[in-house]
Amino acid sequence: MSLKLWQHCRVATMQAMVDRPYGLIEDAALLVEGALVKWVGARTALPPELMARVGEQHDAAGALITPGLIDCHTHLVYAGNRSDEFELRLNGATYEAIARQGGGIASTVRATRAASEEELMTQSGWRLRQLLAEGVTTVEIKSGYALALAGERKMLQVMRALARQYPVGIRNTFLGAHAVPVEFAGRGDDYIDEVLRMLTLLHTEGLVDAVDAFCEAIAFSPAQIRRVFEAARALGLPVKLHAEQLSDSAGAALASGFGALSCDHLEWLSESGVQAMAQAGTVAVLLPGAFYFLRETRVPPVALLRQYGVPMAIASDCNPGSSPCSSLLLMLNMACTLFRMTPQEALAGVTRNAAQALGLSDRGVLATGKRADFVLWNVQEPAQLSYAFGANPCLQTVFKGEQQ
Repeated sequence: MSLKLWQHCRVATMQAMVDRPYGLIEDAALLVEGALVKWVGARTALPPELMARVGEQHDAAGALITPGLIDCHTHLVYAGNRSDEFELRLNGATYEAIARQGGGIASTVRATRAASEEELMTQSGWRLRQLLAEGVTTVEIKSGYALALAGERKMLQVMRALARQYPVGIRNTFLGAHAVPVEFAGRGDDYIDEVLRMLTLLHTEGLVDAVDAFCEAIAFSPAQIRRVFEAARALGLPVKLHAEQLSDSAGAALASGFGALSCDHLEWLSESGVQAMAQAGTVAVLLPGAFYFLRETRVPPVALLRQYGVPMAIASDCNPGSSPCSSLLLMLNMACTLFRMTPQEALAGVTRNAAQALGLSDRGVLATGKRADFVLWNVQEPAQLSYAFGANPCLQTVFKGEQQ
């Protein structure tokens, strides 16, 4: 098989190197064989025997190349929007008052249940295209806006269909334990019984890659989450958790006990929770879009996460209620300005660490044998991707070795 060559570029490999920020290679060359990276390094060190096999050459004209971006926490598949509630809140209505009138997540559940697969494909495809235009090559999408078997199945099937239609890797996460639906009001334990039934059926149908839940006083208790995670473990599925967003429910420690891939949000995360995550190798997924949109004031404990060596990922949390955002580049800037992360930490958060948060070892860095997902950017320095907002410097995306 002939090789494809990209040269006259700088490559931020995002490999963890103490003496080389961003794993940056000056005057680099990148070789692709099929869907994988064959070789990456300084252009002058390109082995002659590999150069002899090059059948296709691309002049990057000085562009910066990074791994394809990974959005490791989204709720991208849903119907409708809640702009009316946004306006109501800004005119003084409380979230509780809106919820009592049938708003909040209940309104999204109604719209999603009522939408056909075709309607969900159309609405979700629009949001997905916005992410892809900014160099995203892998997306995690959660269910949890139907809260009943038929609708959850429909959402997960749409995710599989999106992965077939668009040049992107999609990981399906079952979030049946997102909220208690109205028909189970006051019967949270009974609804968890239904979640376990749904999980078993949907896993059998090949629609589930991971399991998530929402551990919070307004959602599910640690005891209820434990039941979900035990069922996931019995099926051989990895788990994730919406944890410590509104209060410290000790969810991160619970999830870490199950070897969770990630705990997400984490504004109220305690030092003991950080320690548990560090011991389990669990990634902290920070969601600055939700922090911004909800006008939160308690910042995730970034310094503690650094101190204990917990990898930090960044994601859009694209959803209709708390982060109606489909720009991962904007999240880089927000992570730096709101959470005081460094640009290098932020970029690692949407590449190397985001891949780890999804349990994907084949992407997130540019190295021999990794998947050839990468982006050419019209910037000189990697920090520019976090520095500037409101513009898109993406020149071209390569997915599985193919130009898009």
